[in-house]
Amino acid sequence: MSTQPPSHTLRIIGGNWRGRKVSFAHQGKIRPTPDRVRETLFNWLQGYLQGARCLELYAGSGILSLEALSRGASEVVLLDKRQEVVDHLAREFLRFSVPVQQYQLLNLPARRWLSRGNCGGFDLIFLDPPFADEELGLVLHDISDKKLVNPDGRVYIESDTRLQKDGLPEGWMIHRQKKAGSVHYCLVSS
Repeated sequence: MSTQPPSHTLRIIGGNWRGRKVSFAHQGKIRPTPDRVRETLFNWLQGYLQGARCLELYAGSGILSLEALSRGASEVVLLDKRQEVVDHLAREFLRFSVPVQQYQLLNLPARRWLSRGNCGGFDLIFLDPPFADEELGLVLHDISDKKLVNPDGRVYIESDTRLQKDGLPEGWMIHRQKKAGSVHYCLVSS
C-alpha cells in the first residue's frame, strides 16, 4: 500500500498569473491561506493593489505576496525565520520571473525585523502568524508604533480567534471580518 505525500502546491486565483501553480516548502508548520479565504480577501482589496507596496511578515508559502503581484502590486517584502522557506521562495520568485526590484526575501523573525527601525510606507501588510504563537498583539503594536502603514493602507490578519477592537492599537478599526472553518480573518486600517 503506497501513501501519497500531501500536496505542497497552491493555485493563484486571479490576475496575470491566474491558474499558475505555486509550490511551497515541505515544512509541517506552513498553513497556507485557503483558496476561499484568499478569494474573499482579494475581492475586499480591489482598488488597493495596483502599484501597492506590500509586506508579508510570516511568509510561509508566499501565496499572499504572489497573489498581490499577480494583481498589480509593485513591490513585496517577505520575511520568514526559516532559511529553507526563504530559499524555496527565492526559487519560486525566479520561476515566476519576478524582477528582483519587485521583491525582497528576508530570513528574519518578524519582531526582530520590526525592532530594526522604520522601514515604513506599506500600502498593505499581511499578518498570518502561526496560530500557536502569542505575538500577534505585539506585532500589531510594533507596526503602529513604527508607522509602517500608509495613511490609506490596510492590514490583513488571520488568526484562530475572532479579532476584537480592543485587541487593536488605538485608532485602528476593523473594516471587514469573516470566518472560514477554523480561520478568522479581517481587514483593518490605522
